[in-house]
Amino acid sequence: MRAILGLLTLLVLGLVFFVVPPAEGLGYYVRLAFFHIPVAWVAVLAFFISAFEGGRFLQKGEMLADAKSAAAAQMGFFFVILATVSGAVFSKLTWGAYWNWDPRQTTIFVLLLIYGAYLTLRGAMPAGRKRAKAAAVYALFSFLTVPFLVFIIPRLYFSLHPSPVINGSGLAMDTIMIAVLMAALVDVTGIFYGLYRWQTKRLLAEGENV
Repeated sequence: MRAILGLLTLLVLGLVFFVVPPAEGLGYYVRLAFFHIPVAWVAVLAFFISAFEGGRFLQKGEMLADAKSAAAAQMGFFFVILATVSGAVFSKLTWGAYWNWDPRQTTIFVLLLIYGAYLTLRGAMPAGRKRAKAAAVYALFSFLTVPFLVFIIPRLYFSLHPSPVINGSGLAMDTIMIAVLMAALVDVTGIFYGLYRWQTKRLLAEGENV
């Protein structure tokens, strides 16, 4: 699995830097999209898994579900930081400033605060079922904000950020770009899954969820 992911990562990097053509209006800055879009997607996926596993804990009381929920939230927080940093770099290259409180930058900042509070909550409470229950409830309610912060609210206001719509009114991508983006999405999702499994095992081994 690691070997396959490693080869896929090298393939994606090669395609991004040597095959992907410049995009209209963005030039070769479009290369950042093949990192930014996948890590943003994975962050949303991770937060969904955290909420799903939190729900499983509330339903079945399995501490393994708590470990999976916590690991997913931690990975989601990590990947949303990557999305924020890569977005800031793109902002600097295209708009001249790393941060200008664009609607999408503002909502992702709020998302960081929400899940930063989740991690703070877990860190402040002793391990056990009481913490697991509190974290599960928080994970479920936190994910309810994700669709609004990521997909709905930014669309309600003017934003310099390119629309996530591909080949519509947003970022124009040809067939090659779309194929490379799909490969990048698979690659980053695979990397996330490996890190998620490793973090879950680490949490269980350290006895955080006992």
